[in-house]
Amino acid sequence: MFSLATIRQAATASVRQSVVLGRASPLAMRRLYATENTEKPKEEEKPAAEKSEEDNVKDDLTKQLAEKVKKIAELQDAYLRCLADQENIRERSRKEVLSSKEFAIQKFAKDLLDTVDILGMALSAVPLELREKNEKPSKEVIHDVERVLDQLSNLYKGVSMTETELLKTLKRHGVEQENPEGETFDPNRHQALFQAPMPDKEAGTVFSVQKKGYSIKGRVLRPAQVGVVSDPQ
Repeated sequence: MFSLATIRQAATASVRQSVVLGRASPLAMRRLYATENTEKPKEEEKPAAEKSEEDNVKDDLTKQLAEKVKKIAELQDAYLRCLADQENIRERSRKEVLSSKEFAIQKFAKDLLDTVDILGMALSAVPLELREKNEKPSKEVIHDVERVLDQLSNLYKGVSMTETELLKTLKRHGVEQENPEGETFDPNRHQALFQAPMPDKEAGTVFSVQKKGYSIKGRVLRPAQVGVVSDPQ
């Protein structure tokens, strides 16, 4: 069986041949004209459809590319901002560490100011003529023994208060004084300067403290310098 398109093409070819030979009727001419006008647009529509589809694909790709470029630009901007923030953080941290090193002793120094004040008052208790050996004291000072004794007592009290206040300040900052007299010698915390036999004391016992030891939060800051009882010969 022949299709409709095949029959139409055969009819068209026959009419064309009749026109060429000059025997085609007006009705056949009208049919030929109508067939050509109806078939020609169909032949031209296909490329137009294909071109429209290609344009759509191109438009989609262009849109996707624009979105990718925009996304890359946003990521680059975020990356640069992140780098700037990190640099600012490093700079602030460096300044804070430097400031902490420079002012780490601030609280300790402030606590020592009261000790310095007490020591200054103790020193002021000594009369001017007694502060230097070359200075000759006045007759009043020489004969006023009670006044001199009073001044010496004030000096001792002032120095004693200075020591007490200083030890309190050290303790507030974790520094403890250690007096190991009567304790068993510990080489990790004590430094033996000499040894001597002591009949009434056990060997290895600390019987003399030349310099007291100090520790900071349990760690030895300076070992105590001591004398230790030696084994009896």
